[in-house]
Amino acid sequence: MTTKENEKWKTSLSELAYRVCRLGETEPPFSGALLYSHAVGTYHCVCCNAVLFSSGAKFDSGCGWPSFDKVENDAVCNLEDRSHGLVRTEIRCVNCDSHLGHVFDDGPTETKQRYCVNSVSLSFKEGE
Repeated sequence: MTTKENEKWKTSLSELAYRVCRLGETEPPFSGALLYSHAVGTYHCVCCNAVLFSSGAKFDSGCGWPSFDKVENDAVCNLEDRSHGLVRTEIRCVNCDSHLGHVFDDGPTETKQRYCVNSVSLSFKEGE
């Protein structure tokens, strides 16, 4: 990320959103504003506004972050994450490379996917 891009993100995002989306950190579990939302609509990337998830794909996984069983329109890319002594699959916005969270193969639906997403990396548009 160039210095110019870095400054743009620092001024357009909250401090926590910047640390999560641009630096790959994780928000504290059970702290996100969208965790318990059951409204109908779409979840967008907070950085570029790309549609990432539908409310119909959201479920309560009990993990402390919003969870979804599928992505809209191949909107995320997967990267191997070997941080913290673990092997996980990181998910990023395919449009702007924003860190969103991780995906696991232990979901309760037929997709078996659990996209575990930082609330702060999302914006919500009701009714879409």
